[in-house]
Amino acid sequence: MTKHDNDFNIICMKCNLCPRKCGVNRELQRGFCGSKNQIKIAKHCLFDFEEPLISGQSGSGAIFFCGCSLKCVFCQNYEISSQNKGKDISVEELATIFKQLEDMGAININLVNPTHYAWQIIEALKIYRPKIPIVYNTHGYESLETLKMIDKYIDIYLPDFKYFDNKAANRYSNCSNYVDVVTLALKFMRKQKTDVIENGVMKQGMIIRHLIMPLMTDQSISILQWIKQNLPSTKVSLMSQYVPYGKACDHKEINRCITKREYNKVLSAYFDLGLDGFIQDLSSAKTVYIPKWDY
Repeated sequence: MTKHDNDFNIICMKCNLCPRKCGVNRELQRGFCGSKNQIKIAKHCLFDFEEPLISGQSGSGAIFFCGCSLKCVFCQNYEISSQNKGKDISVEELATIFKQLEDMGAININLVNPTHYAWQIIEALKIYRPKIPIVYNTHGYESLETLKMIDKYIDIYLPDFKYFDNKAANRYSNCSNYVDVVTLALKFMRKQKTDVIENGVMKQGMIIRHLIMPLMTDQSISILQWIKQNLPSTKVSLMSQYVPYGKACDHKEINRCITKREYNKVLSAYFDLGLDGFIQDLSSAKTVYIPKWDY
């Protein structure tokens, strides 16, 4: 066990990093996220399948963390988010991965699902801070306390906005206060980061992602309207890549891809609102885009 691991034995006596506020001692037991203090990752690589501003020409330096504080039943990364398949690494090893990805030509360090490892990520960045932007790639269900703690280490926020109905959030993510928490978190992120884009690459800023879901087009439109009203200068990435995965088969209503009619309905609202950002083609709904986990 390293010095930094020993430090976290003290720090992590009571974990309230995410809005679940488990309050568990992660040295002794797992929180809702399914994680203990030990960092666990499933893959790190140059990743080309992010938004153009994030992937650029040479790829985003993605690190896929295991466990999750949201645990959507349909998650395309279900094996690592809910089943925690991955490899344990130390804080020092995470810092080494930062440098490896930077040396490989990554245009940023992309922390995928980082919330429950915020303490360890901060410590790793103290060991080695890359000269490229740090991306906080999150489901959006974040506590303001954790965001305030990690914000000075982050250059780009890449959050999801999944639901505009707490009933749906509770059904598919066991989360009855999702909308209230996420809207506050998004406002905080936007206030902290103005967009800086150079040569087609985001150096600083924020992009909100929204995944169109079966039978939820009204929620999608409400989300787009909320963004337009509350965060009008923010780029929106509209995603059509939903494929039934994980435990989606247990919910008949979402056990299919979205239809062309559903896609066009949300797309029309996106254009009518004059939003700026990125739009996935309907053909993106393929499992081929799900990463192959290394560990």
